[in-house]
Amino acid sequence: MKVLVVEDEDDLREVIIRSLQKENFVVEAAADYDTAMEKLYTYEYDCILLDIMLPGGSGLKILEQLRQEKEEYHVIIISAKDSVDDKVKGLDLGADDYLVKPFHLAELSARVKSLVRRKKMNGDNIIQFNNLSIDTVSRCLHVSGQEVSLNRKEYDVLLYFVLNKNRVINKTSLAEHVWGDHTDQSDNYEFIYSQVKNLRKKLKDAGAEAEIQAIYGIGYKLTGVETA
Repeated sequence: MKVLVVEDEDDLREVIIRSLQKENFVVEAAADYDTAMEKLYTYEYDCILLDIMLPGGSGLKILEQLRQEKEEYHVIIISAKDSVDDKVKGLDLGADDYLVKPFHLAELSARVKSLVRRKKMNGDNIIQFNNLSIDTVSRCLHVSGQEVSLNRKEYDVLLYFVLNKNRVINKTSLAEHVWGDHTDQSDNYEFIYSQVKNLRKKLKDAGAEAEIQAIYGIGYKLTGVETA
């Protein structure tokens, strides 16, 4: 899952990033209002951790923009302002949760996981697609009850496809969602082709009732298939 941390305190931002990365989240960050808005206009995120007091503007103003322009967004406000008015305004503007600083990193991680699970997975830790079963806690894939070994990025790619099944996913979106800011360092998408190729083979060898189709000139789409 991909998280954007909007926080101007350098030390806290880095601690949050490292903590979420240990939980296998893809994490990007913004330290001010303008950077946050640029990222939110350009990329999609499963969860946004949003401070209220930011250089250049207010986190509440970001929420207002999200409500006007985004069909779906998932926000946890992280703020030192423990006022009822700020909480009410943030929640009224569409925030899903409100966490007051200082907080325990374990609680932050649990709230992020809970929000993503509730919004993306109907509150369940297990995602089913035909004979595929993905456990998002243990990060395991089972096909017809048999475990299939995946490396970290193969798992991330598969999870993204399953959460967007039957939708065409362009290569840029896939790269940004699974690899985050690191995609800026690459001149091509060979790293995507390699992961998708390996994942396709593993699904086929396991008898998966799912196929990653290549959509020429665009990207990929995960569809269900009947196996013999």
